[in-house]
Amino acid sequence: MKDLYLIYKNLTRKKLRLFLTCFTIFIAFLIFGAVTALQGALNSGVEMSADNRLITVNKINFTQPLPFAYVNKVQNIAGVKEVSYANWFGGFYQEPAKQVVTMAVDPITYFSVYEELVLPDEQKSKWQKNRRGAVVGQRLAKTYNWKVGDTVPMSSNIFSNKDGTQTWELQIEGIFTAKDPQTDTGYMLFHYKYFMETQIWGGDNVGWLMLTTTDTNLNEQVAKAIDDSFANSAAETQTSTEAAFNKAFIEQIGNIGLIIFGVVFMAFFTILVVVGNTMVLAIRERTGEIAVLKTLGFSSMRVFRMILIESCLLAFFGGLLGLGGAYLAVLWASAAMARFLPNLVLDQGIVLQALGYMLLLGLITGIVPALRALKLNIVSGLQGV
Repeated sequence: MKDLYLIYKNLTRKKLRLFLTCFTIFIAFLIFGAVTALQGALNSGVEMSADNRLITVNKINFTQPLPFAYVNKVQNIAGVKEVSYANWFGGFYQEPAKQVVTMAVDPITYFSVYEELVLPDEQKSKWQKNRRGAVVGQRLAKTYNWKVGDTVPMSSNIFSNKDGTQTWELQIEGIFTAKDPQTDTGYMLFHYKYFMETQIWGGDNVGWLMLTTTDTNLNEQVAKAIDDSFANSAAETQTSTEAAFNKAFIEQIGNIGLIIFGVVFMAFFTILVVVGNTMVLAIRERTGEIAVLKTLGFSSMRVFRMILIESCLLAFFGGLLGLGGAYLAVLWASAAMARFLPNLVLDQGIVLQALGYMLLLGLITGIVPALRALKLNIVSGLQGV
């Protein structure tokens, strides 16, 4: 008699118990997959940051501008490779509820600093030549079904146009993608000069600077040189790596990692107790059968191995279903909540981590009943029949 057949019969002897146990494991891994994908999306700004990219902002507050003259001064600092700049627009499409991350940037240098973004040369050239032109990320374009050539009215909840409105008519000249699927592409870029020329406040300021260094080993040195250059000025600066800047920004809304860990840990702890208890009861019910198997010549180690495999199969069956459910949930959330969340991806790392947890769950919940069966005395087992 094949061991796998016996394992199968033991698993399916009480179908309701099998269903409820698998459903419990399914819920646990559904939560794990979806929540971990969300954590990855929120942390993507940190994890996808280039090692040699720095961000310079006003030391008083991120919302305070910097003089445009800083751009050339920073470019001339030793160790700086490329400098670009941006202004926050505070955009929305059609109605305030449809918020769109929109920035006025330098079309010449922006994609040189953000090399992970991909924009076809033809589209880039057209965008650079059209002062009313804009480029949008692939995820944003899919959200609103925008195509190259469309004219999009973008309104600002911060700035006013010189024509008396708060709306800018922008023509989409390109759609950019990213080399890594988890890199966020849910935003719009348009010409900084056009923005400054048409908004009422005008001025000769930029919101923040983005720059790359020639060597990551020079990051600290370059950051210090920049901040020292503008020390005691009307607009002092604070320069940090992009990863540190993004991390500080995320932490303003709370320790996301700790919250997610708490949710996942409680789910898994509950599942561990439920499944472990189920396995113990299931093996206790089969005490007499295990004694009979040993009488028929099944070694204690063989019985031990069969019970452990049974526990692991149970964990993998429910876990894989849960992971499949998480994949579908992530696909739905990625499309339905594209305006609010960065790219949600159930990547290979999450899958491998989940598989490891399934194996661990199976081993932990199966080890106690398997050891009990291993040590079971035939006479004692038969007496319990």
